[in-house]
Amino acid sequence: MSTSPNSAEAVRHDWTTDEARTLFALPLNDLLFRAQAAHRQFFDPNIVQMSNLLSVKTGGCPEDCGYCPQSAKFDTGTKAEKLMAVNTVVAQAEQAKAGGATRFCMGAAWRSPKDRDLDKVCEMVSQVRDLGMETCVTLGMLRAEQAERLSDAGLDYYNHNLDTSEEFYGEIITTRTYDDRLETLGHVRNAGLKVCAGGIVGMGESQDDRAAMLATMANLPNHPESVPINRLVAVEGTPLAGTPELDPLEFVRTIGVAKIMMPASVIRLSAGREDMSDELQALCFLAGAGSIFVGTKLLTTPNPGRDRDAELFARLGLRGNRQSSYDLADAAQ
Repeated sequence: MSTSPNSAEAVRHDWTTDEARTLFALPLNDLLFRAQAAHRQFFDPNIVQMSNLLSVKTGGCPEDCGYCPQSAKFDTGTKAEKLMAVNTVVAQAEQAKAGGATRFCMGAAWRSPKDRDLDKVCEMVSQVRDLGMETCVTLGMLRAEQAERLSDAGLDYYNHNLDTSEEFYGEIITTRTYDDRLETLGHVRNAGLKVCAGGIVGMGESQDDRAAMLATMANLPNHPESVPINRLVAVEGTPLAGTPELDPLEFVRTIGVAKIMMPASVIRLSAGREDMSDELQALCFLAGAGSIFVGTKLLTTPNPGRDRDAELFARLGLRGNRQSSYDLADAAQ
């Protein structure tokens, strides 16, 4: 593997974890140079795609994901709620669009959706898409026919994160397996949907775990079109409350390695931005992050307000817009 910062980054599907480790070990200047160069092969570096995330069904999830305040197994103060009405969700999407978001993401705290609930979600997808917005949902595990139904409703993206490496996964979640997650991603891809799949860093995993997680995603038959990299928000009442904060520069490295390994994918700077300095966010954009969530809340955790984001974008010379990769991105897949 070439480590020259001047070499163009190819879209590959044969990464080894050792190669990912080598990228993590690069001097930060070299890593940032390569990641930014990789980003510029496929994207305008000064445009950041803005998405809005709404929890359409909050709390009461039977899973035991150690980071999640929506698990029924933990006492976090999050109350279980019913699935929102379709018109309420569409009104929220209209507000998000007025605020500059071009993609509207809807999350439901389920292990997997019931078919009767999927009817309602499909209606949400259809009506939000009619607003001219891209649509994304995250509903837990899917069967093949459920993925097909979402595709028929006009869904653009399905989010299902791997969260961490297969080796560390059992330390965080016991109610579903790593293979369960990969199976859902396969159903999503087979249904013709775009894949949104990323991970959470700072959960106590090692750098090797971060390298292995990125290698798994980069070796999928098609790279996820969207790769959210979340920084753990250690919510009180969850098993991960009190976890020592990840070194901010290690977070930047994770963004940069993800971009080098998946250069045609949109790397999203996701959860945890509320506690990030402007300087840390700027380094993440330099490392190839090309998307953020906007709005003051991500499902149940806080997110920077639009005014703060607008001020940061102005200082950095960034523009919020729909971000589409150049034609090369589709050809590369």
